Amino acid sequence: MSHSALPIAYPLDDFYAQAGRDLPPIEPVAGDAVPEPYKRLLVHEHDMTPTLEKFHGERIHLAVLSRQQRDDFYFREVVLLLDKSNQPVEFGAIKINLALFPAAARQEILEERRPLGTLLADYTITHTSRPKAFLRVLSDGFINDSLKLVGSQWLYGRRNTLWDPQQRPLAEIVEILPPA
Repeated sequence: MSHSALPIAYPLDDFYAQAGRDLPPIEPVAGDAVPEPYKRLLVHEHDMTPTLEKFHGERIHLAVLSRQQRDDFYFREVVLLLDKSNQPVEFGAIKINLALFPAAARQEILEERRPLGTLLADYTITHTSRPKAFLRVLSDGFINDSLKLVGSQWLYGRRNTLWDPQQRPLAEIVEILPPA
């Protein structure tokens, strides 16, 4: 694959292009073709953080791999980790529209300690989650390192947008899960 943009991979493709890495093979998959338990974890209109916390029975924190801010837009590549074991449960890339968040939430987003899904719940920020695509991704060295995996393997994920009540995008996200 080239450094070219892939709409279902945005903003992950942006991070890869800036780092000079080739985007790994990414294919759209119909929601009903996503195998379990990925289907239960990805094919819905809920936030991923509470979905993953419920599935794993544990709270989640984040580790930021890279970040940048462009005006009111804050981009970061992250790994979500279980609090007790530090086991990675998601690799992702997110573009957050800081201007649409209250000042206290915006500050916490920039502090990079808690996942966006946790902050949305804690600040009772009204929003809807609408996945744009479900994905199959062949893991590369970067994703493997991030999720502590060995060898290329097909992983499942989704391209999601979180919308405020005025239908403005709060965040655009690519969420990729490790093998179950």
